[in-house]
Amino acid sequence: MPKLKTHKGAKSRFHITGSGKIMRVKGGKSHLRRKKPARTRGLFDETIEAQRPDRPRLRRLMPYGLK
Repeated sequence: MPKLKTHKGAKSRFHITGSGKIMRVKGGKSHLRRKKPARTRGLFDETIEAQRPDRPRLRRLMPYGLK
């Protein structure tokens, strides 16, 4: 069986925790951020878990991310 390649775009946008969760950063952080309320700007700094329907696709894009 040949080695599988990791998708580099997914590698830069997602990371996998030690417990196996796939974490992502919210979009919309960089452009037109100054005019948003302070509470909204603070929410952009959080990393959140990827949605359930996306997880199988992300696992295929990063085959060696999980043990």
